[in-house]
Amino acid sequence: MIDDGLGRTAMPVHGCERGEGGLPSDGRRGPRPVVREVPLVCGAPAAGTLVLRVGYRGAGFSGFAAQPGRRTVAGELVRALETFLRRPVELTCAGRTDAGVHALAQHVSVPVSTEELGVGRHRLLAGLSALTPDDVSVSDAWRAAPGFSARFDALSRTYRYRVCDSSARPVLAWDHAWWLRAALDERAMHDAAQVLVGEHDFASFCKASSAVGRPTCRHVDWVRVGRVEECGEGLVAVDVRANAFLHSMVRTIVGTLVEVGRGHRPGTWVRRVLEARDRTAAGPCAPARGLVFQSVEYPDGALAPWGE
Repeated sequence: MIDDGLGRTAMPVHGCERGEGGLPSDGRRGPRPVVREVPLVCGAPAAGTLVLRVGYRGAGFSGFAAQPGRRTVAGELVRALETFLRRPVELTCAGRTDAGVHALAQHVSVPVSTEELGVGRHRLLAGLSALTPDDVSVSDAWRAAPGFSARFDALSRTYRYRVCDSSARPVLAWDHAWWLRAALDERAMHDAAQVLVGEHDFASFCKASSAVGRPTCRHVDWVRVGRVEECGEGLVAVDVRANAFLHSMVRTIVGTLVEVGRGHRPGTWVRRVLEARDRTAAGPCAPARGLVFQSVEYPDGALAPWGE
């Protein structure tokens, strides 16, 4: 613990000075220590942080973030946690997903007290499972240092987008794939996507209204496009990992690559879209139902198993 010079109790943790996911204000890739204020739990500094892995089927939600009068993932989680812990809670997620987007491994963090750190893992997970609806799954729990943030301490996020490019309607993939009804050249899509790897200004690939007055540079670690078979159904999968994502960034990347895969645009067009820094230069935004938040990466040692 240290004093931050303003009379507040704080401690150094890994995070970012601006943006999220290892994007410091000087543009370097990767985390660096910053002073972050330790939150209070019932009037006392938090003793630690509860980190949960959460999955959800997005069709029934108006996105992750809480919205008055709308059903959201955050709303369901807060309701369950407040019932279980018997107190108000504030949670932070690794990445806010839009309406209709699914998740296998969303991560959320909640400051907790010393007493709450003593709750057993089985009791915690069983209790939250009983208190959440059928389209939400709390599958694992870890403990982290006070001040840890599921958002700001994340090094990277990975998404997968699924496309069914068959004339036959998908059966089991219906709820989590875009049925395109047109054949795609996945190799052309993969090759065209490689221009997106690295640190770039992705203004062309985000919702225009969300980019006003905000930084739009992100670092993409990789983009992979290939065919997969899941439950006997053939799909085209687009996997993207980056330090952080802009609003609708993955879905706009997919919509742009599909234009190449259908032969409507040459592969070199993607570079021109990137360089334009203009949303109107890119392809359409792919439907939300095909997108899944796959995973989050944190620094080694940041998360420890929650006690039994």
